[in-house]
Amino acid sequence: MERDGIEKKLGEKELRKSVDEVSNLALDIGGSLIKMVYFSRNSDIFVDCSSNGNLNNSILSGRLHFEKFETRKIDDWIKFLSTKQLRHCGSQSNQSPASDKNIIKATGGGAFKFADLLKEKLGIILDKEDEMDCLVTGANFLLKAVHHEAFTYMNDQKEYVQIDQKDLYPYLLVNIGSGVSMIKVDSDSKFERVSGTSVGGGTFLGLGKLLTKCRSFDDLLELSHRGNNREIDMLVGDIYGGMDYSKIGLASTAIASSFGKAISKEQELEDYRPEDIARSLLRMISNNIGQIAYLNALRFGLKRIFFGGFFIRGHAYTMDTISVAVNFWSKGEAKAMFLRHEGFLGALGAFMSYEKNDPVDEASHQLMKQFPKGPYCIEDRFQSSDSTNASDNGCIECRLQVTK
Repeated sequence: MERDGIEKKLGEKELRKSVDEVSNLALDIGGSLIKMVYFSRNSDIFVDCSSNGNLNNSILSGRLHFEKFETRKIDDWIKFLSTKQLRHCGSQSNQSPASDKNIIKATGGGAFKFADLLKEKLGIILDKEDEMDCLVTGANFLLKAVHHEAFTYMNDQKEYVQIDQKDLYPYLLVNIGSGVSMIKVDSDSKFERVSGTSVGGGTFLGLGKLLTKCRSFDDLLELSHRGNNREIDMLVGDIYGGMDYSKIGLASTAIASSFGKAISKEQELEDYRPEDIARSLLRMISNNIGQIAYLNALRFGLKRIFFGGFFIRGHAYTMDTISVAVNFWSKGEAKAMFLRHEGFLGALGAFMSYEKNDPVDEASHQLMKQFPKGPYCIEDRFQSSDSTNASDNGCIECRLQVTK
């Protein structure tokens, strides 16, 4: 959640606690973005659970926060981390070994690439978790524990999807980062990466920078919002004199060739509007991902397709394009579904991996998951900014179980 969103919801005193005291920080360091999930306490008050028979347990109320930084601006991210009071499983107590004080769960390729840098600059040791494990764990948790996490988006209409926990599996998880991974999820612990494509968010930003001179992903998305892809894409109607190719079900407005009009026009790159280039590029990549995703769902007989990753960013045109592609190729039988915390699946999965630890003589913070064998921890409240963005990435009200 962005800092201004936090400020709108919390008072000054509470804000200072939420941004300064960080427990169970977890990272997903990708090629383009660094994603963070961390817990902050609402107060210093623990709820004693001894009355319920849990003599050694108490509950700490707080929030899960979601933050992101561009990987290329890692120095800014390091400064951000340096302002935090990092607390991991009580390991900053005086009794803890010095080497355990700042052990942080991390996933993604950057967990290996930047491990030495973080140890040198902040004294942080990264405890690395498998990337695919974290993606699936994060997605499973959100789909089971967070109310109104999944939704459809098509023709400017957003509809939340009620997830039946008993009928969640199997499903296809499409994670769109710098590249794209497509994962068939069969249960809490069983999954397989069945496909993917190198044409993803990194392609969009990379080609976008070369063709439009935009320097950031968000600027490129904003640019595409003002563009018209029909100025560059060759449509079916351009080939058939404005007519549909109805025999095979192609409308005149269907794209026959992305960037195809550039073939027939005697124009150079500078003659095209950057806005139109950005729009065409976004349309091409989103269509491609939607089509490949559906074909993999068809291949394995999967009814549910969930799209995540920071390529989407709650961007209406991106979601609509992916949805149209899935709808077209499935002949209306399948729907694309999106996640409100789309970009934080890996970081959240790394956060959940703290539960694997069972430190001796230390307090163990355990997130009480909404899975069948445990009590629910996520309350039916979602703190966010006033933004109408479909993926507001706000903080989740939750509780931690503390075992002493």
